[in-house]
Amino acid sequence: MLPQEIIRDKRDGKELTREQIAYFVHGITSGRVTEGQIAAFAMAVFFKGMKMSERVALTEEMMRSGQVLNWQDMDLNGPVVDKHSTGGVSDSVSLMLGPLVAACGGYIPMISGRGLGHTGGTLDKFESIPGYNTSPNESELKRIVKQVGVAIIGQTGEIAPADKRFYGIRDVTATVDSIPLITASILSKKLAAGLDALAMDVKTGSGAFMVQEEDARALAESIVTVANQAGVATSATITDMNEPLGSTAGNAIEMREAIDYLTGKYRHPRLHAVTMKLAEQMLVLTNLVSSEQDAMEKLNHALDSGKAAEKFSEMVRVLGGPSDLVENYETHLPLAKVSRDIFAPQAGYVHRIDTRKVGLAVVSLGGGRTDPAQQIDHSVGLSGLAGIGSQVDEKTPVARVFANSEEEANAAAEAVQAAYSIGVQPADLNPVIYSVLDPK
Repeated sequence: MLPQEIIRDKRDGKELTREQIAYFVHGITSGRVTEGQIAAFAMAVFFKGMKMSERVALTEEMMRSGQVLNWQDMDLNGPVVDKHSTGGVSDSVSLMLGPLVAACGGYIPMISGRGLGHTGGTLDKFESIPGYNTSPNESELKRIVKQVGVAIIGQTGEIAPADKRFYGIRDVTATVDSIPLITASILSKKLAAGLDALAMDVKTGSGAFMVQEEDARALAESIVTVANQAGVATSATITDMNEPLGSTAGNAIEMREAIDYLTGKYRHPRLHAVTMKLAEQMLVLTNLVSSEQDAMEKLNHALDSGKAAEKFSEMVRVLGGPSDLVENYETHLPLAKVSRDIFAPQAGYVHRIDTRKVGLAVVSLGGGRTDPAQQIDHSVGLSGLAGIGSQVDEKTPVARVFANSEEEANAAAEAVQAAYSIGVQPADLNPVIYSVLDPK
């Protein structure tokens, strides 16, 4: 079997066999397949696509290219479940969702990623916590998940190494936007965590990678079909990203909003709706509840009783963070010293937001990366983000910026102002949740 013959078959639109895909993936990991061959394969898939059987094979073979966690020896008294988002702006759902579902009996080994382009990364947000260890070894991860119920950490080099090399080449060859390759990339990492169930959050809108709803639906259908055929009960919720999901965008500042959410100080309605829907899906998929109504009752009790906040605090402490983070987050999660309100150029109602521009404003402050090796500034960001339909004027800002200099604050303010379109009439609101695709 030769890599170039596999590439030729896919270039010509043929369906690849499991053996061909396994051979090629093994070559990616071992180095037997060159970067040029990987790029050619990715481009062939980009143009010719893959049938569902090929997507399943690619996902499973990339998953098996490295370590696959097994929880059977841990004697857990509940299911292993996780959530994944395709990425957006002000999407801090994972920060609350993991502890919330753990408080309801699930076990969540959440292997998260860093920010990509204009989108924020869960891992970056947790690295804003002083002392928090995002890279425990396998035995530590298993111990913490069993003890606490949840551990939110970063991907290790042992998890799906084929995907890591494959994605790096796709990123520089304009082949990222392929639904079969996106499906395999996401699921190979998630399924390597040894899950019983997975709840997907597929974003659509101006701040999402899938801007059009039909593209988001196609990706959601691919993920649900492939994951279930691979043996993991999976649903996908298509959610709106035509405006920031919460009221903040950044790292430490989103962590602050997550703590306020868990303690009940403030729960942004859109952020709350998505968090609860995904949590509900996780409980339903794993049979921890008998119905969606039962799930909502259980989740609300976990929030109102403080149990979810306790799980979050315990996870932070066990992973090396401050034991009093929840009580004293202003001390442990400092914000940049230069701050000021950002006002719209005219009074009226917010009609449209270019959410991608809002995310890029945070990147320009240093809260994201323009280079993969770049260190980010956890203290910068935006708060008080006005949503579509909000009334703004010279006394009511569209946001507040936190920066390290007046120059950076002014540049970010201009970018945010350019992202907001203001009209004189009240605006129609977007739905928060478009649809849910259940396991098939």
